[in-house]
Amino acid sequence: MLNEVDKLAVLIEEFDALFLKSENTRLKTGATEPYYRAPTDNQPAIIYSRDNYYSSALHEIAHWCIAGVARRQLDDFGYWYQPEGRTAAEQIEFELVEVKPQAIEWALSLASDHQFHFSADNLEQGIDASDEFKSAVYAQLSDYLTEKCLPPRAQLLFNRLVAVFRQAQPVVLPIFKSESEIAYV
Repeated sequence: MLNEVDKLAVLIEEFDALFLKSENTRLKTGATEPYYRAPTDNQPAIIYSRDNYYSSALHEIAHWCIAGVARRQLDDFGYWYQPEGRTAAEQIEFELVEVKPQAIEWALSLASDHQFHFSADNLEQGIDASDEFKSAVYAQLSDYLTEKCLPPRAQLLFNRLVAVFRQAQPVVLPIFKSESEIAYV
């Protein structure tokens, strides 16, 4: 089994093989904060993950997979971001826009046999992801894996990660006896 740094090196290699030429985008690690730098002056776009965290790379890739052509021309996709210290109302808004990215991150985690963790991204306030948010992310994951397919770029990467990390063993949707079990993922 690969450690996180080695697994990340494989992810970078596979991501760049899939998307550097076709989408003019590459993946890099080691940033203090995750960041998407839009393409400029014949330079490819770069998805920067935080430090050497595999989950950070998957999460930033998930945002990229959802972003349309116009958003991919903007640094950080032009998204609103309220830093830590959000109010309860701002946290609800954050969770609404994070359902699809975190569902894609979870799918990519499953594909690469990596542990998924919900992110409330508000540690300073001591706010964990709400049970409603966790249920919504799980429902979206279920839709992606059973009803519909992932967004096209996410599906390409998902398939590649399954081939590399799972030796093409199928990905199985986690089954929970109750919604409260989702909270412990």
